[in-house]
Amino acid sequence: MKLLHIEARSDKVIVLPKVFIDSLPKTVALFTTVQFLDNVASIIKSIEDTGRRVVKIKPRHCVYECQILGCSIEKFNQEFDSFLYVGDGYFHPKALLLKNDKSVFIYNPFSEKHFEFDRSEMDALARKEKGAILKFHSSKEIGVLLTIKPGQFLIKEANALKAKFPEKNFYFLVSNIIDFNSLEDFPFVEVFVNTACPRIAFDDSIKLPKPVVFVEDLL
Repeated sequence: MKLLHIEARSDKVIVLPKVFIDSLPKTVALFTTVQFLDNVASIIKSIEDTGRRVVKIKPRHCVYECQILGCSIEKFNQEFDSFLYVGDGYFHPKALLLKNDKSVFIYNPFSEKHFEFDRSEMDALARKEKGAILKFHSSKEIGVLLTIKPGQFLIKEANALKAKFPEKNFYFLVSNIIDFNSLEDFPFVEVFVNTACPRIAFDDSIKLPKPVVFVEDLL
């Protein structure tokens, strides 16, 4: 079966308000999703015309500079003061905050709202993640979530985790799409280990039946 990836680009012209640009620090790292990449050049120009500097980063798994994917977010070592995220929702800003000790300035192209999303917003999420890791170490029955999606089938990491903790019982749950509601069918599992997209457990719309921790945080 052939797989064809088609980029869906938005025709929306994004113009950052001057009051928002004036609130930005001296240097920002710009990120946006693939549908808004056609606006990157004009966004950078509007910012740098004010004497500020925009850092362009190409994360792993991404095709373009300034592109962001949930699985590509890591600790970035380039020199900049804050992130600038152009897009909707909190999925990507939360991940940026979790991995980096910097604030995120957000501009939503749809609502045209703009604000700073600082680390205080992440306190609850950080406590939740730490609690899930502690729960893993104190539990014996472990459910490992595996997806067969290309690029997300981390079977080697799952086996490495099993080898690292031989005293625990591991149950490998394989699916094309992870349905968190279906995890209630495994009441004996004490904690789940996510080996798919590392950010899916961040989605506010997902109700997790048990603690979920990402495999890399354990390895």
